Amino acid sequence: MKNFELRMKTVFLLTLALASLGAYAESPDMQTKLETSLQELSVVRASISKEKLPMVKGLNALEDELMTVRQENQKITRQLDSRNLDLNNLRSEIKTRKEEKSYISNLLGEYTRNFESRLHIAELAQYRDVIDTAALAPDNSNLSAEEIYVKQTALVETSIARLQGAVGGSTFAGTAAGEDGLVKKGQVVLIGPVALYASDDGSLAGIAEQRLGSLEPTVIPLADAGMEQMVRDTVKNHKGEFPFDPSLGNARKIEETKETLGEHLKKGGLVVWPIVGMFFLAVGVAIVKWIQLALIPMPSDKDIQPVLNSMLKNNHSAALDQVSKIKGPTGIMLRSGVEHIAEPKDLVEEVMYEQMLTTRLGVNKWTSIIAVCASSSPLLGLLGTVTGIINTFKLITVFGSGDVKTLSGGISEALITTELGLIVAIFSLVLYAFLSRKARGITDRMEQIAILFMNRATRTAPQEA
Repeated sequence: MKNFELRMKTVFLLTLALASLGAYAESPDMQTKLETSLQELSVVRASISKEKLPMVKGLNALEDELMTVRQENQKITRQLDSRNLDLNNLRSEIKTRKEEKSYISNLLGEYTRNFESRLHIAELAQYRDVIDTAALAPDNSNLSAEEIYVKQTALVETSIARLQGAVGGSTFAGTAAGEDGLVKKGQVVLIGPVALYASDDGSLAGIAEQRLGSLEPTVIPLADAGMEQMVRDTVKNHKGEFPFDPSLGNARKIEETKETLGEHLKKGGLVVWPIVGMFFLAVGVAIVKWIQLALIPMPSDKDIQPVLNSMLKNNHSAALDQVSKIKGPTGIMLRSGVEHIAEPKDLVEEVMYEQMLTTRLGVNKWTSIIAVCASSSPLLGLLGTVTGIINTFKLITVFGSGDVKTLSGGISEALITTELGLIVAIFSLVLYAFLSRKARGITDRMEQIAILFMNRATRTAPQEA
């Protein structure tokens, strides 16, 4: 602002000087004024020169200060960019740590569940508190994340201590139930997957196992009293011999699934008994029919040949004598044919066919009962299947579907009736086919002999004429 005023003052003086020069010729005072103005101009110029140097120095100082400020600005900008980069890295690191935290939390939760499932039932009471604490910690809103991890890792430390203590077996106090369901206190010796138990009162000793539907370990009694004493001594002295099942109880469980025929039939319910009745009916009829068919004499070609030779010779009396020696329905058929040989051929055929038809009805009698058993037993088995499924759904309505053992009665009834129905049907069908083939063989043999007889009789007809 000050420089501007100096410049304006200079311009004003120059203008005044020019005006004075223009009026110099007109007025002598103007010369004086011009000189005065020139002097003032010189003074102003000197003042400007005097003030210019400090101003230049001040300008240079301001430019230096501006450069310094710019450098500081660039430095701060670089620091800000570096801080932003560090902030982004920290955010990424925080995200990674959160993911790791979530992964570790899930891993610890899964470890807690797996740890409980891998424990022997006799150990559950011993580790119940630490398991419940670790399992409920993530859902407790009053605990911090650090406290949750402390409680969960406490279970890991406990499991490591359990593994270390399991080397060579471990002993601890526990409870177990006997076959009568009474729970008793005692000592447990855990050796690998085998838990030996002996009650404090000495009345119960054996191998403790888990039984479906029971929250307490169940002691499986040993068949030998000496083995029970071995278990008591091992539990008491923490060393010694003890009975060991390499199958870990599976062999005993498989043995328990074996049952007698009566027990198997009893599981099938009421429908089983009609099926069993059909079985005995089919077998009884088959035995009777087999004896009946076996007692029917079947003449051989050697027995039939004399009769046929007599017929070729037109010796009817001799043929009648030979026929009397042939037993069974075949002999009766041939006797009828010889007795009516003098009659027309059609009549002889009708007489012999009548005897053949009578025999066919006789050998096929009662076999239809076996066929009825073969066709009805699968239907009875299907009926048992339906009733068994109905009973199963009734049990599901009452007890739910959680306990499979409760539902095994209805399922057993359904499967056993189907099984027995198919067995009876297949067996009856085989018997029916065998007896039908046997009966058909008898009638086919009679038909063959009848055809041979009629052929011989036809050859002798012209001779009689």
